[in-house]
Amino acid sequence: MIAILGAGKMGEALLSGVLRAGLAPSELMATVRRDERGALLRERHGIEITRNVEAASTAETLVLAVKPQDMGVLLEEIGPHVRPGRLVISMAAGITTGFIEARLPEGVPVVRVMSNTPVHVDEAMSVISAGSHAGEEHLKQAEELLAPVGKVLRLPETLQDGATALSGSGPAYFYYLVEAMVDAGILLGMPRAAALEMVIQSAVGAAVMLRDSGEHPVLLREAVTSPGGTTIAAIRELEKHGVRAAVLEAIQAAHDRGRELAGG
Repeated sequence: MIAILGAGKMGEALLSGVLRAGLAPSELMATVRRDERGALLRERHGIEITRNVEAASTAETLVLAVKPQDMGVLLEEIGPHVRPGRLVISMAAGITTGFIEARLPEGVPVVRVMSNTPVHVDEAMSVISAGSHAGEEHLKQAEELLAPVGKVLRLPETLQDGATALSGSGPAYFYYLVEAMVDAGILLGMPRAAALEMVIQSAVGAAVMLRDSGEHPVLLREAVTSPGGTTIAAIRELEKHGVRAAVLEAIQAAHDRGRELAGG
């Protein structure tokens, strides 16, 4: 039995993904803050909606999907009811496995996850890290749970703040770039809908080529950049305005802010 504690948007996306992957609704349960939210999840997915303590006492795998600021209260509530041998998976940004382990019985394995919003379309990037009591079998369990909603990568927990800045926040950077490119299309006289369609398809096509070709992004960019052509003229302007440096600084700022929010 898998229990998702705090089944908000990310939690629901995960449970929807594992159901599509073949898990039976009877093998899942969830907890929610509001009764109407629970009724909606029960109607949509046919799963059991329960209370935190009952979920902690019953399920073999607990997925903690609450907001970071709510994690302490949740752990205080469920801690006495989590038995050794249960697997705890945390999806809360900035919350360390040490923080969770200190509030659970000794020896409970904890795996930390940083995922991102494309979980809603089964294209998430999920980065997982083992706590001090989690072994290979626990990482494999986490991978099996997350694989239906995207790619899963193992990294040491010391790199989780970097993963948050790079892939956790990553979709927002692409949306920001798309927004700017669409504005450029409008500046050139194109209808907004046409500009958006062109930019989206360009982004999707470029992403698929990056994923499937195995080529370094520099080589793919150079293939589009003809001598004296339009692309190199655009690249020159991007370099002139320090776009590459701005991206580096932006992701570093996201990393540093994540550390601040986590109290590090």
